[in-house]
Amino acid sequence: MSRRLKRAVVNAALLCAILAISVGCRYRQTTNCPTPAASGLTTRDLIDPVAQAEAEQFIGVEHFNETAEKRAAKVREELLKDAPPGRPERNVLCLSGGGSYGAYSAGVLVGWTSRGDRPQFDVVTGISTGALIAPFAFLGSKYDGQMQEFYTTITNKDIFKKQLVKGLLGGESFADTTPLRNKISGVLTCEVIAEIAAAHQAGRRLMIGTTEEEGKRFILWNIGEIASRNGPRDRDLIIDIMLGSSAIPGAFPPSKIDVCVDGKCYTERHVDGGVSQGLFFYPPYVPPEARNPQTLNLVGTNVYIIVAGKLYADSEVLKPSALSQASTAVNTVLYAQTRGDLQRLWTACVLRGMTYNLTAIPAEYPPLGSCGEFDPKVMTALFREGQTVVCSPNAWRKTPPVTDAAHGELPQVRWGRELNFQPRGPQLPIPGPKKMVVPPKYPGVVPASNPPVPAQP
Repeated sequence: MSRRLKRAVVNAALLCAILAISVGCRYRQTTNCPTPAASGLTTRDLIDPVAQAEAEQFIGVEHFNETAEKRAAKVREELLKDAPPGRPERNVLCLSGGGSYGAYSAGVLVGWTSRGDRPQFDVVTGISTGALIAPFAFLGSKYDGQMQEFYTTITNKDIFKKQLVKGLLGGESFADTTPLRNKISGVLTCEVIAEIAAAHQAGRRLMIGTTEEEGKRFILWNIGEIASRNGPRDRDLIIDIMLGSSAIPGAFPPSKIDVCVDGKCYTERHVDGGVSQGLFFYPPYVPPEARNPQTLNLVGTNVYIIVAGKLYADSEVLKPSALSQASTAVNTVLYAQTRGDLQRLWTACVLRGMTYNLTAIPAEYPPLGSCGEFDPKVMTALFREGQTVVCSPNAWRKTPPVTDAAHGELPQVRWGRELNFQPRGPQLPIPGPKKMVVPPKYPGVVPASNPPVPAQP
């Protein structure tokens, strides 16, 4: 290699090194900036005003709720013309999953009873924690006391026993749910099974959803039909279904249910129904001899949905680790899945002339801890919140999520990096690792200069 060529190669290498260093410096300068959450800001409130205004104008959100309700009323009016006269009002209750947040759902039901207009439900569906509430919501207010006790007194010890080493060494879960099985068995007595069977014979339906783990399919179990058989293993099957619907994959073991296929026995593995769907609807029963287009018409059916959680997850300061990011991603997907289920159910209600009634933990409620932690103090507060919300004038929302632009529900559109702070929802403290809590950065609430403070024990 000639001296001139060597010098050119060296110069090129030096140039590449300088460029790499300069790019690296720029990158470090960028990533040294604090994240919005660590500064007390919520991404929901960081707006590209021109881009967002144009997007909202195209979508036509300004009068969405008003227009949607008018169209729903018009469809309902048309469908009522074909409905059989004198048909009794029908009510369907859909209970979502949400772990310890189910205390809110229980509070809504108990508060609804005290309000004096809680109906008898023709259909109750439940997933995960909703599956645990569903039988007692189905049987009526006389079981309110049991629901309240369950969701305001239980602790982690009543739900699971940790087996971390076993899980790390290849076991199928990090916890043993024998305590939860015993708890379910204690409340799901033969008398309760008999009441479920009697309600089923009267035409009402209780449905619980699970996910068959290997087939990755959502399974709807008709609990009333199983209860009506009154076989020697049917009570155990119902317990297995409720336990399976609550089994968070990896954390809790799957519920193993034996099935017989063309005379051959197999064992299925059933886990949390929330893996497949956040909630589900099932239509009221019509006897076979009475089925026709008129009687199968769902117009006028009241659909009530209780979400055990918020519609949008609270902001949080993340620890920059792979595990933390993966966990947050899964949580974000589950919230989005529930919103999608709520939107689809609203569409079905509009098309079939049913009324849509939704309640969830209010956005302004203080940041929620893990739904896998069962703390009586936290759950009692959620239970009381449910009672308060259902007794308020605006207990039920009539439109699905992603329709309220004023409260930051629409997707955010950006044309670049320059953003404005526009509060579009409640300004809440933002939790972080090691019990850190960042005060909200919002004029008049907490000065922006306030440092993060530790959470109160």
